[in-house]
Amino acid sequence: METENLTVYYGKNAGVRGVSLPVYDRKITALIGPSGCGKTTFLRALNRMHDLNPIVRIEGRVLLDGEDVYAPGVDPVVIRRRVGMVFQRPTPFPTMSIFENVVAGLRLVGIRERDRLREVAERSLKAAALWDEVKDRLNDPAVGLSGGQQQRISIARALAVEPEVLLMDEPTSALDPISTQAIEDLLGELKEQVTIVIVTHNMQQAARVSDRTAFFLDGEMIEFGPTERLFTNPADERTEAYITGRFG
Repeated sequence: METENLTVYYGKNAGVRGVSLPVYDRKITALIGPSGCGKTTFLRALNRMHDLNPIVRIEGRVLLDGEDVYAPGVDPVVIRRRVGMVFQRPTPFPTMSIFENVVAGLRLVGIRERDRLREVAERSLKAAALWDEVKDRLNDPAVGLSGGQQQRISIARALAVEPEVLLMDEPTSALDPISTQAIEDLLGELKEQVTIVIVTHNMQQAARVSDRTAFFLDGEMIEFGPTERLFTNPADERTEAYITGRFG
């Protein structure tokens, strides 16, 4: 996946301006920067999450396997299956069991075979490092799980439809340190099977989990490169000022 000169307008104002960013396959790319810098706006453009907002306009291109996801005739529902998303707060469906939460996306596309659903649920829960904790209570309400477990349910649900890319918008910001550690450990395993883009305000988290990091400021991407190099030897003085805590 990559973007070419991507600009996102809210009415006449650009929330993101001219961002060209390669997203490397089976790697973790972190997006960092102060609040309001355009990170989440950029992330949501990658799988057409802005489509339902009538004041948002997209310019430039978002390429998935070389094809523009905003090209005429491209089905946004198909794009969102290929490019999944995990939000800031855990999003279990409150009236559904753990099992039904995980397979909800499959049911939406017409898959009803119980054996197939169970197979995918088990695989997805194992991939989200949650199977051993919930395998004996799959019919229990998902909202009865802890916050960290609910976030891993959200990840399992996203993985169930076998996305090529997984977008994560501050997935640990609402979690306690132990749950945060569990999610971070999980990311290292998940990148073996899916490309990950993560927005985080936690620079230590970006340094721990990501392979490459992009620094955003005022809607622009200021710098992008290997995470270790960006944190130890940034090329732009604004990047250095941010990561050393002089602003933001």
